[in-house]
Amino acid sequence: MTQAEPRPLLQIIVASTRPGRIGDPIARWFADYARAYEGFEVEIVDLADVDLPMFAEPEHPRLGRYTLDSTKAFSATVARADAFAIVHPEYNHSYNAALKNALDHLNREWAGKPVALIGYGGVAAGARAAEALLPVLLALRMVPVAATVPIPFAAKHVSGEGDARTFDPAPETEAGAKAALDGITEWLGTLGLRGVR
Repeated sequence: MTQAEPRPLLQIIVASTRPGRIGDPIARWFADYARAYEGFEVEIVDLADVDLPMFAEPEHPRLGRYTLDSTKAFSATVARADAFAIVHPEYNHSYNAALKNALDHLNREWAGKPVALIGYGGVAAGARAAEALLPVLLALRMVPVAATVPIPFAAKHVSGEGDARTFDPAPETEAGAKAALDGITEWLGTLGLRGVR
């Protein structure tokens, strides 16, 4: 791939929609890290902004015959991505409803694309949510990369107020981020979409 050719598009999905969520500064940090990695074009897709209704399409998503403007717009967004990183919280030993709703809205738009999981929480660092997510991602024919980015006690690494909040990762979190991006790059290489390195 030459410098003039487009790089694969990595979409970073912010799964939490709660006010004050720390997923937003974590996603912005990961986006900056992925841009510095120099293998991707990077885009943040915030489910709070997407604002999907609870799934209400009359036909199965695999058919792609969407009736709602919100679904059509979300389909177009996801379809243009080559890979994903999902920044997700852990709620009651699982992942959150907004993320499940977003995943269930679509089908073939997700298929065949690598995905890395960036989980955050307390001592479990989102690990139980990531485990619950895996069968869903596989059912959608996504390709979860082996390396995950678990962030324990994530709130302790966030500082500032409002939109100016920042996430300061521990060294092991940065190492996990690199391993996840390496895994995505390796899979994209098998598809002939290797990024510029």
